[in-house]
Amino acid sequence: MRWEEVRWDRQQPTWPQARPALINAAAARAAARATGNWFVIGAARDVRPGRPFGTTVAGAEVVAWRDSAGRLLAGPGACPHLGAPLAGAAVCGGALVCPWHGLRLGGTGTAGWRPFPAYDDGLLAWVRLDAAGGERPAPEPAVPRRPAPPGALTAVYSVSGVCEPSDVVANRLDPWHGAWLHPYAFSDLTVLRTPDDGDEGFTVRVAYRVAGRLVVPVEAVFTAPGPRTVVMRITRGEGTGSVVETHATPLGAGRDGRPRTAVVEAVVATSHRPGFALARSAAPLLRPLIRAASARLWRDDLAYAERRWALRTRDGRRPERI
Repeated sequence: MRWEEVRWDRQQPTWPQARPALINAAAARAAARATGNWFVIGAARDVRPGRPFGTTVAGAEVVAWRDSAGRLLAGPGACPHLGAPLAGAAVCGGALVCPWHGLRLGGTGTAGWRPFPAYDDGLLAWVRLDAAGGERPAPEPAVPRRPAPPGALTAVYSVSGVCEPSDVVANRLDPWHGAWLHPYAFSDLTVLRTPDDGDEGFTVRVAYRVAGRLVVPVEAVFTAPGPRTVVMRITRGEGTGSVVETHATPLGAGRDGRPRTAVVEAVVATSHRPGFALARSAAPLLRPLIRAASARLWRDDLAYAERRWALRTRDGRRPERI
């Protein structure tokens, strides 16, 4: 399909509709929702059999691995003996073996070291940190509804930046910036409904650029089911039912004292077109392309989130509002 091209500088300005109070109110509602202390740590496929996966969440070292049955496990990232980094441990018989002195650590805990609850939803890996979350623990994370895996094409992209999860969520709850900040990806973006209209999220009509002037018009809804998650779901047009989940996980302060946040974005694409089965079969080839597209978008969106953090924390001042 070809779309009527509109020059970037001749678009209808969206700043009157992108009211800071509206965006901030949506982000505040998201911040008030419970998570059960669950945090996304990365793609499930990143935690491979026989190899530990190390990260930090809210300043706490975390290590994840798989037992002999392939089940996801997680625990503190420091050995309880002398503090060796367990991200460098060996995985033997489904347990971690410390590389310094051979202490064996498994799913039941030992020597004062206790595993964290972990959850593999088939696409993303989660860990529950009750000390970091400070909420009533939940037995499982609230995983957004997705297309069934057998009929979907999936890809996960991760990046980190200098900001807090709320800045990432606020970026995603500002759909008005899409065609201005990402003209290479979006055209003719219109926000049809907002939470002010009594809706749960933001309903957007937009044309996704496929190649050059070739675009695909869709309608999508952005919702924030929690303080660190925003879900975009296509509700009309090509790919109806497809989902993009954006999860923001606090990593803790960097050496410069500024906060770091990891963005883990999962694309779950589906289509009723007969040719989509061929796309699924070519998933190993397509995933790098999907991740590259996500990387390009997040180059700009992370700069937005970082700028937002810098403005609202600079000398205790918040950005001016028009």
